[in-house]
Amino acid sequence: MSAKRKIAVIAFDGITPFHLSVPSLVFRDLEQFDLRVCSADPPPLRTTGGFDIATTHTLRALSSADIVIVPTWHDDCRPAAPALLNALRRAHRRGARLVGLCLGSFPLAEAGLLDGRTATTHWAFAHTLIERHPTVTVDREVLYVDDGDILTSAGVAAGLDCCLYLLRQLCGAEVANRVSRQLVVAPHRQGGQAQFIERPLPVSPSDCRFNDVLDWVTRHLQEEHSIDALAARAAMSRRHFTRHFRLATGTSFKQWLLNQRLTHAQRMLERSDASIEMVAQEAGFGSALSLRQHFRTTLRTSPSAYRKQFRGS
Repeated sequence: MSAKRKIAVIAFDGITPFHLSVPSLVFRDLEQFDLRVCSADPPPLRTTGGFDIATTHTLRALSSADIVIVPTWHDDCRPAAPALLNALRRAHRRGARLVGLCLGSFPLAEAGLLDGRTATTHWAFAHTLIERHPTVTVDREVLYVDDGDILTSAGVAAGLDCCLYLLRQLCGAEVANRVSRQLVVAPHRQGGQAQFIERPLPVSPSDCRFNDVLDWVTRHLQEEHSIDALAARAAMSRRHFTRHFRLATGTSFKQWLLNQRLTHAQRMLERSDASIEMVAQEAGFGSALSLRQHFRTTLRTSPSAYRKQFRGS
């Protein structure tokens, strides 16, 4: 087995428990990772939940971490301590991947690590980030931004989306989907080109017929599908089906279908020896060329490189 990836999660006095728990929920119980919560503040740390927590690791944990996660920051967006800023800079210089969830983008920006980059944060604080750091391009519309060695996410639940996205990159679709099922959240929500919904959560228990249609499509990805045919299968008008689809999934049917096909192709590449041509056919892309083009556009890799990365994972 390969060495575990080390993850350092930064806590601080006055942290919100939910934000701190997000990376732990996604990565803690996986054998591929060694997750440690660290802090520059002496324990115990007060939380906004009315209880204290004790941390056994200091910022020294950042010196060997492969991934450093700032799960949030103070609501007043106060300046970070020089010790934290310097630790973030050193971690970045030696090649660690940095993640700023919600307001966690503020310390990364203050450290100068987001200069000239695109990032996001909680929508209510986006203007503050723009005012303080004009060299950062702030995208208010997305759930998270992958800028290579630095990821940032929007507020609260978007931190889960970002961590699941990172898990999918590191360990493959099967592992990420398993964790999302355990957490009872959608594997991906619409919010950027690198994100795709695998199985949207139903709007209500009464949507069984609509959900049955979606399940049927995922079992027949190699076939051509039209909105009119699916609306008829769901006993809905085209207009009602389209509106219902957007409300249920947050995206268009065309984008959703592409995402389903990409997910299916990823699973086949992870778990089978099928040729690229066979994967393309079974996933509904029609040709290996089409599959390669969509992989490159959406996942920024090739099917062959993806298979090599997750072979035996």
